[in-house]
Amino acid sequence: MERHIVLLAYNIRSLWNVGSLFRTSDAFGVEKLLLSGYTALPPRREISKTALGAEKTVPWEHMTDPIEAMNRLRKEGYGIVALEQTQRSVALEEFHPPERLCLIVGHEVTGVDRKILALCDACVEIRMLGAKESLNVAVAAGIALYHLRTA
Repeated sequence: MERHIVLLAYNIRSLWNVGSLFRTSDAFGVEKLLLSGYTALPPRREISKTALGAEKTVPWEHMTDPIEAMNRLRKEGYGIVALEQTQRSVALEEFHPPERLCLIVGHEVTGVDRKILALCDACVEIRMLGAKESLNVAVAAGIALYHLRTA
């Protein structure tokens, strides 16, 4: 089964993380990267430095309102999945992704906004084995996209 994946990045404050999301999106065949909220947009030197040209090859779009983006994708048949630790999160390795999905990643410290979480079809999390409870947003997105692409 060919999986169709859109990545929605909401309020990512680090330009280097944005660049890394472009590069990771390229690596895992993300159809489109949606940049939302105050997430920085290309062209920016900091984004280009980590994207290594992926900001020119990965289709992307800026949507100020992430909920508008989610509603549009839902109408197009996408399941909406947040990468976030919540009471209802399913471990990533136990999640069975739909054929069409939008993965949402959020702010590096505060995560995915509660208003967005309330509208998601599912939440997935990466089980942590160490003392820290989270990963860098770009690293976490890479792990999740790898799993979603190969599941």
